[in-house]
This record gives sequence, structure tokens and C-alpha cells, in this order.
Amino acid sequence: MRTWVALLRGINVGGKNSLPMKELVAMLESIGARSVKTYVQSGNAVFQSTEKDCSRLSKKLTAEIEKRRGFEPHVLILGLDAIESAIAKNPFPEAETDPSSLHLGFLASPPKSPEMEKLNELKKESERFHLIGCVFYLHAPEGVGRSKLAASSEKLLGVPMTDRNWRTVCKLRELASE
Repeated sequence: MRTWVALLRGINVGGKNSLPMKELVAMLESIGARSVKTYVQSGNAVFQSTEKDCSRLSKKLTAEIEKRRGFEPHVLILGLDAIESAIAKNPFPEAETDPSSLHLGFLASPPKSPEMEKLNELKKESERFHLIGCVFYLHAPEGVGRSKLAASSEKLLGVPMTDRNWRTVCKLRELASE
């Protein structure tokens, strides 16, 4: 069995796309997942499966959510190795002491032609970012809620992305390692 991490985007936000975590667990189990654990209500799950293809798992889970709840969230499934690699490659280790200011944007695929110049133009003086493979690291000490860089990064990277703060990423690794 392989350990996987599911990151769902746009669920349980502002009363839209409601998906209770108990129901997410049931959905994952219905597509063959075992030892499912969830973290917070925003769509984070760790599980084991004999499935070897993360894309197939993502499609199965998306279809199950659409069938049961009537909407199709962006579902990104990563191996535990991808989470561990993202943590190990963090270019801003000094920001780990303020985990809410450090965000990792997990991309569906490597960007073909990211608009790095425009990203640089949008960043505040206090912000820093770095793109490594399929992870967009953003250190935003003033918060991502008011960050123009954070708001525009997915569009300028040209690839679907789902964002998690450092605390969440580390907690998912911890849950997956148990």
C-alpha cells in the first residue's frame, strides 16, 4: 500500500461546496482508500491505497464528490514523497517559525511558461517567492489575504494550484508518517 495526500480546493469556504470530512472519508473508502485521516475542514486527507496512479485516484475522487454532492472541486493527490520533498526544499527555512506566513502552492503540473516578471512586479517588499518544480513557495509576513502576489500567482503560473500553509503541510506529513 502506498501513502497518499489529497488536497481539495474550494470546499467548505464561505458556505459553498459543503463537504463534511466524515463524508470525505466515506468517499475515499468507497474508491478503495484505507486508514483515512483528515485534517481541518478545508479538504486535507491522508490515506493508503493499492492504486499507483495519483491521476486516476484524483479522477475517481472528483467523480465521487460530483455524484454525491453535485460539484467538482479541484482535487490534487500527492504521494508522501512529494510532501516530504516540498518540506525539504523550503527556500525560506527562517520563515518556519511563523508557519501562517509561509505557504506552499502545490501545482497540478510544472508550469510551461510562468510569468515570473509579473509575479516579481506584484510582490510587496516584505514578500518573497520561489518556484521549485511543482511547488510555489510564498513567504508573506503581512498575510496572504491582502497579497496581490498570492491572489494572482495561479493565473500567472498558468497551472491549477492549491495552497497550504506551513503548519498544515507539516501536519499532513506527520499524519501520513503515523
